[in-house]
Amino acid sequence: MAKAIQEIKKELEQASWEQRKVLLEEYRNDTRKGVQNLILQYRKRAKALFLELERLESMRVFEKKYSPQYVQICGIDEAGRGPLAGPVVAGACILPEDAQILYLNDSKKLSAKKRELLYDEICEKAVAYSVGMASPQRIDEINILQATYEAMQQAIAGLSVTPDLLLVDAVRIPSVPMKQVGIIQGDAKSVSIAAASILAKVTRDRMMEELDDVYPEYGFAKHKGYGSAMHIEAIRKYGPSPIHRRTFIKNFVEGKE
Repeated sequence: MAKAIQEIKKELEQASWEQRKVLLEEYRNDTRKGVQNLILQYRKRAKALFLELERLESMRVFEKKYSPQYVQICGIDEAGRGPLAGPVVAGACILPEDAQILYLNDSKKLSAKKRELLYDEICEKAVAYSVGMASPQRIDEINILQATYEAMQQAIAGLSVTPDLLLVDAVRIPSVPMKQVGIIQGDAKSVSIAAASILAKVTRDRMMEELDDVYPEYGFAKHKGYGSAMHIEAIRKYGPSPIHRRTFIKNFVEGKE
C-alpha cells in the first residue's frame, strides 16, 4: 500500500540533504499530484540552496586568496557614518575557514529580522568577534572619518584572537600593525566583511532602539538616527538631544541651541 502524502511530506522534512535526494528519486514515479508537487517543491529548494552556496563561495575569493599566507583573516566594517544622531559602530570578525552561514551578505541588503538571526549565528560560529564605537561627541570633536577609524581600532583591539590580516571595506585604518587589504564594496564581496557589517549594524540598531526610550520625541527606533523627514522635523521642533551630532545638524537647529 502506498504511503500517505502527509507521511511522505514528514519523511522529506526530517531527512538530511543526502537522504532527501534518495527519497525524491524513490518517489519520482508516484503519479499522485500531491507527491509530484512535493517533489517539485523540494527540487526548487535544492536549486535555491545550490545557488546560495555558489554565491557564498564567490564571497570567499579574498579569504581564499590570502589564506595560504595568513591564518586569522579578519573582516572590518562600520555602521552609522551618515546618521544625524548616535555613535558610529565598527565590527571586526574572524570566521573559521569552513564556516557556512547561509544568506550572509552586506547588512544593507538584509531585512532587520534576517540581520538579527545572522548576528546570533555569526557570534556562535566566529573564531573571534568584537565591536568598537565612537560617540557623537567624539565625532564632533575629530570628524566622522577619524571617529570611524577609532571605532575600527577599538574593534580590532577587542578581539580575543590577534588577526594576521585585515580585510577592510574601502578604507585603510591608520595605526594598526597588521597588513590590510581594502576592498571596494567589500561587505558584498567578502564573507568576513559581511559578517563584520552585520555585527556593527545590529549593535548600533539595538542601541538606537534603547535610546528611543530615553528620547521618545525623536523616533530613533524608526529611523535609527538617519535624516528622515520625521527626524528633521523633530530636531526643528525640540532642538538637539545629547546624542545628536552637532556638526551634522547645523542647518536644522538655528535658535534651538
